[in-house]
Amino acid sequence: MRLLFKQRFFSWLDSYDIYDEAGGTVYTVEGQLAWGHKLVIRDASGREAGVVREEVLTLLPRFALYMDGREVGEIKKEFTFFKPSFRLDCKGWEINGDFFEWDYRIQDANGTEVATISKEAFHWTDTYVIDVRDAQDALFALMIALAIDAAKCSAGNG
Repeated sequence: MRLLFKQRFFSWLDSYDIYDEAGGTVYTVEGQLAWGHKLVIRDASGREAGVVREEVLTLLPRFALYMDGREVGEIKKEFTFFKPSFRLDCKGWEINGDFFEWDYRIQDANGTEVATISKEAFHWTDTYVIDVRDAQDALFALMIALAIDAAKCSAGNG
């Protein structure tokens, strides 16, 4: 499954539309005023599907991932000097790649690729492509991409 993650052109808060390959809206993401980033993900019918919430008062950006009101994972930016690095605690997955260039992949505990995330150039707003092997993992992959995008902005690397 392929998702296109496009930031809205005029938006005061983080706001994104997530499309499938046919151009249909799969999810919308709405930033909410909160202490730290809070991104609410809604499915095509407008129901809340997930939340990405920044944990405040931490040395480096850390985000909790929620579905149905309960925490399902966490992603943390790790301390490094030259290349951003993130540690993922979600479904036994691992994340690797070039975060500066927005070219990274998510792998399961066996090393099997779950998803790849890349940035498309030459658009008016930030546009990312999320290729997910199993459609059931699409929401998790989206939440991870949103957390990394927010962490890069928090750290001034956006």
